[in-house]
Amino acid sequence: MAYDKSVHFTYTKNGVYYFERRVPSDLRKHYDTPKIAYSLRTRSAPVAASRATRAAQQLDEYWFHLRTMDCDVPGKHRLRIQVAATSTSTNTSLAPRSATVKLSEAVAIYLRLKGKNRPKTFHRGAVRSCGYVIDVCKDKDLLDYSKSDATAFRDALVERGLTGSSITRIFGTVRSVVNFTASEVGITMNNPFCGVYIDRRAGVTDRAPLPIDVLKSVQKECMKTDDDMRWLVALLSDTGMRLAEAAGLLKDDIILDTKNPRVVVREHPWRRLKTASSSREVPLVGASLWAAGRVLAQCDGSRFAFARYNRTGETNANAASAALNKWMRPFVPEHCTMHGFRHSMRDRLRAVECPSEIVDQLGGWQSEGVGQSYGKGYPLEVLSRWAEKAIER
Repeated sequence: MAYDKSVHFTYTKNGVYYFERRVPSDLRKHYDTPKIAYSLRTRSAPVAASRATRAAQQLDEYWFHLRTMDCDVPGKHRLRIQVAATSTSTNTSLAPRSATVKLSEAVAIYLRLKGKNRPKTFHRGAVRSCGYVIDVCKDKDLLDYSKSDATAFRDALVERGLTGSSITRIFGTVRSVVNFTASEVGITMNNPFCGVYIDRRAGVTDRAPLPIDVLKSVQKECMKTDDDMRWLVALLSDTGMRLAEAAGLLKDDIILDTKNPRVVVREHPWRRLKTASSSREVPLVGASLWAAGRVLAQCDGSRFAFARYNRTGETNANAASAALNKWMRPFVPEHCTMHGFRHSMRDRLRAVECPSEIVDQLGGWQSEGVGQSYGKGYPLEVLSRWAEKAIER
C-alpha cells in the first residue's frame, strides 16, 4: 500500500488507486468502520483524482444531511445497523417494543440472534443485502414495505447488472431477515419480498468442464512454469477440490509418506468449509501428487501450503480465482474456469462408472438419503483406486 500525495483521498495497491476517507468522529456512531475504502478501478492518476474528488464531495454533502438518508453515496452499504431497538445485554430474549421495527433494526436483531459463531460472510451478506433495499426503498418500518417496493428493488438490481442467481441470493437474505424479525417481535405480515419473479438464469453462464486434452495441456504448462500458483492449479486438476479448500491448506494437511498419499480437507479458522460433507480425505494422484510434492519441498518458512493467499487471517480465494483464471484463459475454451476442474473430475469419474457414493465422497458433495450418513464412508485405498482409474483415461 502506498499513498500518492498528489491525488487526495487515495492510496495505491499493486498500481491500482483506492479511495479512502476517514469517517468524522461525530458521525462514527452511524458506521461500522472508521473509514470508507474501495477500489477506484483505475491505474490512471488523473482519472483517480476525478473519481476521488467526486466521491469526497458526495460524502461531504451526505454527512451534512445524514439524517435525511436520501443520497446514494459511496459507502452507504457500510452504514452501521441501527441498534436502538436491541439490548446490549447477553440475554437473547427481546424486550417489549413498538408494534414494528425498521429494516435496519431488523438486521441488528437478526445478526444478534442468528449471527453468533457465523462467518464474516454471513454478517456481511445480511448487511449488504438489506443495505441495497434501504438504498432503493429507504429505511422503512417492515409493515410499510409493499410489493411495489420489492419489484422496484428487483428492477434496480437488474439495472446494476447483477445475474439472476445473485439477485435470487440477495432476495433470499432479505426474506430471511424480514421473516425472522417479524416472528421474533410478534408482527403478523405478508412478506412483500416473497413471490417476486426473478429470472434465475439471466446473465448466468454455465461452468463448463475442461476437455481432457485441454486439461492435460494445462497440467503440462503447470509443470513447465513450476511455481506455487501453478502448483495450486495442478493440485485441483486431479482432485476436483474446491479452490478455497486447496488455497487454505496447511502443509501438515498434505500426507505423502504413506501407501495412499492424500490431502486432508478440514475446517480451519482462516477457511471454513462449505458443508459438513466437505470434510474428507482426498487421494493424491497424477498431477495433483506432483503438485503436493512440490509444495512440501519448498522452503519458505510458512506453515501454509499457499502462503500468498493466507496473509490476512482469512484465505483469499477470490484473489486466487482472479489470478489463476487470468493465467489459464489462453489455454482453455471460453467459459472454462478454475471451477471447471471440479466439473471435469465428476465427468471423469462417471466415465469409468464410479459409484455415485464414491464420487460424492471424493468431491465432498452432499449425498441424498439417510443411509449415506451411516458409517465412515469408503476407505482411502478404495477412493485411491477409483481416482487412479479416472485420471488414466
